[in-house]
Amino acid sequence: MHTDNGFAGRLDVVTAGRRRRWSAAAKLRIVEDSLAGDRQASATARRHDVPVSLLFTWRKAYRDGRLGGPTTGSPAGSRLVPAVLMACAADASAVPSGSGGRMEIVLGDGRRVVIGRDVDAAALTRVLDVLERRG
Repeated sequence: MHTDNGFAGRLDVVTAGRRRRWSAAAKLRIVEDSLAGDRQASATARRHDVPVSLLFTWRKAYRDGRLGGPTTGSPAGSRLVPAVLMACAADASAVPSGSGGRMEIVLGDGRRVVIGRDVDAAALTRVLDVLERRG
């Protein structure tokens, strides 16, 4: 029965639970798991019981170097990236002339950097850092 006296006969307190805290190492492990292979972020989030929006926040922090990972403790801020091996021909005549040990690095935004085998690692790191900031 509805009355206007403002008194509630029963009051239930519902708690959402304790707010979870994730260590930096756990965040890093989950983000790297989400970036490995062809797995969708939502599947990784479900597996680790993390909201998808939080996983995307962590992934952005990872890309920006704020979460640790490949940039932490590595020389001159270099990053580890997946390497893709291309099928090569059995004989050297199939190698394009003038390639002479060149390497092609494809950046995340599709830009390419082609370098020779005698490139100075420190100079290459500086160039990649500049290109990454502009990307």
